[in-house]
Amino acid sequence: MDQQKTGHARGEAEAGHPIPHPHPMDDQVDQDDPYVRYPRHRRYHLYEATALLLILSGLVHLVVFAVDGGPWNGPVSWRKPVTFGLSFGVTLLAVVRVTSYVRVGPRLRAALLGVFAADCVVEVAGITLQAWRAVPSHLDMETPFDTAVSMVLAVGGGVLVVLLAGFAVASFRHRPTGPAGMALAVRSGFAILLVALASGAAMIARGVVLTRTGHQEAAYDSTASLKPLHGVSLHAVLVLPALAWLVSRTPWSEAVRRRIVAAAVGCYAAAVGAAGVWAVLKY
Repeated sequence: MDQQKTGHARGEAEAGHPIPHPHPMDDQVDQDDPYVRYPRHRRYHLYEATALLLILSGLVHLVVFAVDGGPWNGPVSWRKPVTFGLSFGVTLLAVVRVTSYVRVGPRLRAALLGVFAADCVVEVAGITLQAWRAVPSHLDMETPFDTAVSMVLAVGGGVLVVLLAGFAVASFRHRPTGPAGMALAVRSGFAILLVALASGAAMIARGVVLTRTGHQEAAYDSTASLKPLHGVSLHAVLVLPALAWLVSRTPWSEAVRRRIVAAAVGCYAAAVGAAGVWAVLKY
């Protein structure tokens, strides 16, 4: 019986029909949806629920801003819990999905995503707390408590850099799985995300130096030139894999789908490059 099955499988392979096989990283895969390729485990649903709560927090604070008013820009503004809640929520949701294509062991991936989700919550919670206290969330050294919050946010940012850089390295060490164009989308998304992390670290580093030398207002103003670069490059890890997934649902050939993803990567890289030039000119 086993020999018959083996012979049948070999015949299918020789006829040009692929032999179905489980996902290399996960035990249970939804084969009907090539984008949702992760185990049906409650931990992953918990991470996604956490991401949705962060997004909800951002939307709630958008309503608070509409009711309470105040400035949209500046170090003390409802803008910060809105944008950080939405950005961290969307990024967490994207990373949970996209890392299912990265060749990382399921246990290690679950553990890393758990730390990442917790760190996202800490970052948004600290920023939201300071917004309700009507004080800056970053680069605020006025009181011991404010200094502690700023340091927690800075350390949390460092943890984010390490985790996401680890996933990026893993995506380049072994070709990601998925439909046509997904490997390029995942690798490009993580590579551009590293630009966002570097620009964010540069903002914090420059701001801390200015704050420590007694130039508090200059510290707040110093981040303006890098914000467009940071914002544009932050969500490539969502946009590019999502596009690869969308075109995988079309009847187009694999060659056409790969060209579409490659063109999108080129356009996104051009946008990041333009934001980088603007940052250099305004820095």
